Amino acid sequence: MRLDLKKKLFVVLFFISVGFTFAQIKLPKLISDNVIFQRNTELELWGWAANGEVVTLQFQGKNFTGKANEEGRWEIKLPAQKAGGPYNMTFNASNMVEVQNILFGDVYLCSGQSNMELPMGRLADTYAEEIENANNSEIRQFEVPDEYEFTGERDDLSFGSWKEVNKTNILEFSGVAYFFAKAIYEKEKVPIGLINSALGGSPVSAWMDKEALKEFPQFYEEHLKWGNQSFLDSVVNAEQKAINNWYGDLDKKDTGLQEDWFKTDVDKTSWKEVEIPGFISAEDRNDSAGVAWFSKKVNISQLPESDTVKLHLGRLVDMDYDYVNGKQVGQTGYQYPPRKYKFDSKLLEEGENEIVVRLVNNGGPTGFIKDKPYHLILDRDTLDISGTWKFKQAATMPNTPGQTFIRWKSGGLYNAMIAPLTDFELKGVLWYQGESDTDDPELYSETFPKMIKSWREHFKNPELPFLFVQLPNFMEESTEPQESSWAQMREVQRNTNLNVPHTGMAVTIDLGEWNDIHPLNKKDVGNRLALEARKLIYNEDIVSSGPAPSDWKIKDGALVVNFENLKSGWKFKNGEKPTGFTISEDGKTFYKAEAEVLHDNTLKIYNTKIKNPGVVRYAWANNPGNANLYNQEDLPAVPFEIELTKEK
Repeated sequence: MRLDLKKKLFVVLFFISVGFTFAQIKLPKLISDNVIFQRNTELELWGWAANGEVVTLQFQGKNFTGKANEEGRWEIKLPAQKAGGPYNMTFNASNMVEVQNILFGDVYLCSGQSNMELPMGRLADTYAEEIENANNSEIRQFEVPDEYEFTGERDDLSFGSWKEVNKTNILEFSGVAYFFAKAIYEKEKVPIGLINSALGGSPVSAWMDKEALKEFPQFYEEHLKWGNQSFLDSVVNAEQKAINNWYGDLDKKDTGLQEDWFKTDVDKTSWKEVEIPGFISAEDRNDSAGVAWFSKKVNISQLPESDTVKLHLGRLVDMDYDYVNGKQVGQTGYQYPPRKYKFDSKLLEEGENEIVVRLVNNGGPTGFIKDKPYHLILDRDTLDISGTWKFKQAATMPNTPGQTFIRWKSGGLYNAMIAPLTDFELKGVLWYQGESDTDDPELYSETFPKMIKSWREHFKNPELPFLFVQLPNFMEESTEPQESSWAQMREVQRNTNLNVPHTGMAVTIDLGEWNDIHPLNKKDVGNRLALEARKLIYNEDIVSSGPAPSDWKIKDGALVVNFENLKSGWKFKNGEKPTGFTISEDGKTFYKAEAEVLHDNTLKIYNTKIKNPGVVRYAWANNPGNANLYNQEDLPAVPFEIELTKEK
């Protein structure tokens, strides 16, 4: 009898405990210590508690209340607040939750793919002084976890916190977003909050909600397909098993691993030679995936005094394992990140030293990318390690098993990384994306504006400012007429800026790198976005972008174009006249065009062989080498295409 009573008492206490847990106030991850809220607008603060529970907010000596509905969600309206802080907020119900060090300022959602995601830590050498001196508690970032969801919109993030700018935290900040925030802060002197919600490689469809996807059947069907969790799990497990097996087989076949080729006492005299940076031939690698080993002898006359030294190996294709005098000093799992490794200077010896690189090739060319730094850095001495290296193929394999990259599938990123943010008030959106959609720019002309519209609907702000980056120059430089999907994408982005209200576009045709889809100059990208914000959002009377065509006409077989954004006049870089134009009668065959200045803001564009111009283009190439139009504010002209109606 006594035992039964104990059981009953346990059950009662259990349910009391569970009920109390359900009654606990829970705040979304965004509303947490160090948060920056949007100034000068009524805010909707929200969270969860037990059904019917009254939640009280204490702030600045006043009380505000809300009541949890049947789903347990409560909302509290907070009147508009001026910029400033720090403040604390206390939420009371059956428990108390305090949020500390709150600021009010301007909040920007920063989204897109890898060039928005790219952290300052990846830019540490480029902006070393910036990082060393970083100290601004009024610029803060919340980094949204990289996750996807297909079964429905999440109401909260799995984790995350607000972090202030200091020389440690800044390494996690988006480079583009940080420099944007710094530029705006210097002008406005108000706190700037950044919500970093970006994922490398993601197409625009991944950031669209389910309703928006319905207009695009291929994406909508894809979204529904991956909403089947058992199917998703089966694909993930099967692919992971195949990849693990591939790498397992590779390691078994790799003669270099079996024979410890990374060691300095291994005889490498029979290895072939290759010029680095460069690629080994298809013949040498048997035109297949696999692994090759590379070796370079470096003579050091005087050992460094510092405890650490640096090995910079540019960019390698695809996966590298790096050794100095037989000890591993670095490893990177895929081709895009720059290889910058620090290691203990005690590994070096006076005289001859050996650098060995084990380079795994997943399929296609393998080697060292040109026009990247290949150095051994000792104190203030930098040793160039490019030139002749030794190499030997150690294993050949079929190409790496295909991977579905489910995280990029339609709607998945919106559900997990945007939907939980939509009740948080914003000043605007920063967007840097498009590289993953260059295979179909025409489709992007429909999906991108649709995404902007749907985001504005979800954030309950039809005029939410949307600032985006036009794609930079990339791949081999060209001065000849060419068709280019990257140029087509830039034209789609230009037309989006022209046709979708409350948008601004930063032109970056001069900020890219031919050999790297992740150019390092993120400061100028951020600054140019800031110029667009100052004009569009903060209503400053400034020239925020470079020359852009405003109107045009055909005269005597030439196109006469008037340009805007030339308040201070033209600047033609690397020349005395404008270059970078092509012209066509039929829109198919293009020729180089001449250009001359007619008036302060007018150009005449022509080719004497073309009597009836049908299409005129500027900077129309993946990487246009002769696009030299700027204004005196040193901002580049926007790449463009003008389609003309032929005169009858």
